[in-house]
Amino acid sequence: MITEKIFGKKNPVIGVVHLLPLPTSARWGGNLRDVIRRAEQEATALTAGGVDGIIIENFFDAPFTKDNVDPATVSAMTLIVDRIMNLVMLPIGLNVLRNDAKSALAIASCVGANFIRVNVYTGVMATDQGLIEGKAHEIQRYRRELGEDIAIFADVLVKHARPLGTPNLTTAVQDTIERGLADAVILSGWATGLPPSIEDLELAQSAAKGTPVFIGSGATPDNIADLMTFADGVIVSSSLKRHGRIDETIDPSRVSQFIEAAQTPMVSSNPSTSTLTKTVNQT
Repeated sequence: MITEKIFGKKNPVIGVVHLLPLPTSARWGGNLRDVIRRAEQEATALTAGGVDGIIIENFFDAPFTKDNVDPATVSAMTLIVDRIMNLVMLPIGLNVLRNDAKSALAIASCVGANFIRVNVYTGVMATDQGLIEGKAHEIQRYRRELGEDIAIFADVLVKHARPLGTPNLTTAVQDTIERGLADAVILSGWATGLPPSIEDLELAQSAAKGTPVFIGSGATPDNIADLMTFADGVIVSSSLKRHGRIDETIDPSRVSQFIEAAQTPMVSSNPSTSTLTKTVNQT
């Protein structure tokens, strides 16, 4: 399984480093050293807390371009990711928001990162950036041209978006894996900080047929053991930050608390039943 290949274990916890605004973004502060300093502090805090991997994304660049980011963004992220990779000994991934998978692959190829996250990999989603079309063919072709073994983690019915039409979750997962050739899929709630339902995770894991399913949002120490019943890993950010606030920095003690909760087996008081034919609308 790709999780064991990259992280050396099943059910990895991947912490997120949210970069401060980068050059050319609306809130760019003019000092890249400040961005680097905070990114290094957060990567160190995640590592000290015990995460199994880190994903770095230009989260505070909002409002995002829907596809190709500015070259200055690529340059800054390359520099920052390289610094972090020389600072911590963990698998590193990238997410270039909103949906610039080619830039993510290019950066990963240059610095030796392990994986990327793609928000819209297949299908068409209506987002606050407009309509975003999945480009699985272009992404796969570019990865082959680069000649790098970089894993592609693809969101299915990504948060902060609505699909054109009302697709069945099972079909969406199968298309992402079987037609898009994603190495892992990610399931989130409607928005940042909201978790997917247990029922949807169960559906996705059944449809994935052994391909890893990651929780992409909303995981907390209180719900992670339950959510992991039907997941193969988790990507987490908000609940690891001071006071649980998205704009704060990573708190190592909250990271440790989350890791401990994720490793504690839990028997749900309301176990889900088979929902393999359910049609869902939650992203």
